[in-house]
Amino acid sequence: MRRFSYDGSPILYLVATPIGNLEDITYRASRILKEVKRIYAEDTRNSLVLLKHYDIKTPLVSYHDFSSLEEAKKIIDYILAGNDVALISDAGMPVISDPGFKLVELAIQNDIRVVVVPGPSAFITAFAASNLAMPLHFYGFLPPKELKRQEFLENIKYQTGTLIFYEAPHRLRETVCSMLRILGDRKAVIARELTKKYEEYIWDNLSNLDLDLKGEIVLLVEGHIENNLETDPFKLIDLKVKEGTKLSSAVKEVALMLNLKKNELYLEYLKKKENQ
Repeated sequence: MRRFSYDGSPILYLVATPIGNLEDITYRASRILKEVKRIYAEDTRNSLVLLKHYDIKTPLVSYHDFSSLEEAKKIIDYILAGNDVALISDAGMPVISDPGFKLVELAIQNDIRVVVVPGPSAFITAFAASNLAMPLHFYGFLPPKELKRQEFLENIKYQTGTLIFYEAPHRLRETVCSMLRILGDRKAVIARELTKKYEEYIWDNLSNLDLDLKGEIVLLVEGHIENNLETDPFKLIDLKVKEGTKLSSAVKEVALMLNLKKNELYLEYLKKKENQ
């Protein structure tokens, strides 16, 4: 069992930084960044903007996901030599879909105290305004390859609560298409460019979201609810037709969403309507 409390020994600080608006840094974070001997950052170019803004002159050193184990060990040795250091990411909380896991693991193994200086977090900020239900499940970035992504979504298909993801703009469309095939058409929220000048929230169903977007994106999706629309293609077609989409276009869109054959779906839909 490991149990750490303050004893004056050197510390690895995990410091949250603004996700957009530089004014969101905390007094404590600013003070810690000025007091430590070194700051390790995911991208020193991005972090330098923040440090200059607050006149923080602490030496800045690069540490990112591609840093070797040897580089992480050098940081540990530096701390063990009696130096407090801070780890920051480009934005938000280190380790949360950002570099830091390996370094924290080594710190704990070497009996180094790890202290979190809390602050901004994109997925928490997005969830607060989403109007979606607790509990929340944060998954970070989905696998970029289609088969792995579908497999991941299959494993969380029946999870209740709100599913939260980070996604790059150029992958948003294929991610939403995968979700429609696996999860069905659910309520969803896109939170874009949080705390920045062009911050935007979009509330709609997955099938109707605007996917031609730029900037940093948080995607929130309603969890599994018994007896919801799920992947019922006929209800999805009815919904689209009701909203003004031509029947042929609605069938084509739903077939694409659910990975079905368009012609077969069209015939089955017509047959179902005849029998009603």
